[in-house]
Order: sequence, then C-alpha cells, then structure tokens
Amino acid sequence: MDLSTLDFAELLQLKNDVDVEVRRREVEEKAKAKKQILEIAKAYGFSVEDVLGGKVAPTASGRKPVEVKYRHPNDESLTWTGRGRKPLWVVALLDSGIDLDSLRV
Repeated sequence: MDLSTLDFAELLQLKNDVDVEVRRREVEEKAKAKKQILEIAKAYGFSVEDVLGGKVAPTASGRKPVEVKYRHPNDESLTWTGRGRKPLWVVALLDSGIDLDSLRV
C-alpha cells in the first residue's frame, strides 16, 4: 500500500481503523493466552490460583471493578466503562455518526 497516494483525511481514517483493529486483536490474543494458561495449569492438576498464589488479577485498591456501560455493536469484546478517555473504537463510531446512547449496554 502506497501511503503517499492517500490524502490527509484518508490517512486519519486508516490510522483509526488500524488502532481499532490492533485493540481488537489484543483482546483476542489475551483471550488465547488465558485459555492456554488455564489448559497448562489443568494439565498439571492445578488451578490458576494454585500456580499464581492467590486471586487472579486482583485490583490494586481491592475495589470491585467498574461495570461496563458501552459495548461495540459488532465486536462484544470491545467494552468501555464510560470512565476516562474514550477508547479509539468509541471515537471512530462517534465520528461515523453513531450516537453514544446506542452503544449502551
């Protein structure tokens, strides 16, 4: 792909598309890794808690995780609690004309 043939708006859209795809794949890769870890622990007769020595991924403050408020309409693995900066996938959907309320869970 020759990026020099794209105009500025097309480059920005491509960048947004790439960022969304990278985040989607990151979620997929983490899920694969988690599945492999669980399978390895199970093969040795251990639970993940046995191997890691306690709860899996506790929060630093010990608080309950915040509930998801928004979900991507086509990829349920992409979620947002509504706190902090908007994820790139939310920004991309808003830029495409989708209303934030339509993404509510």
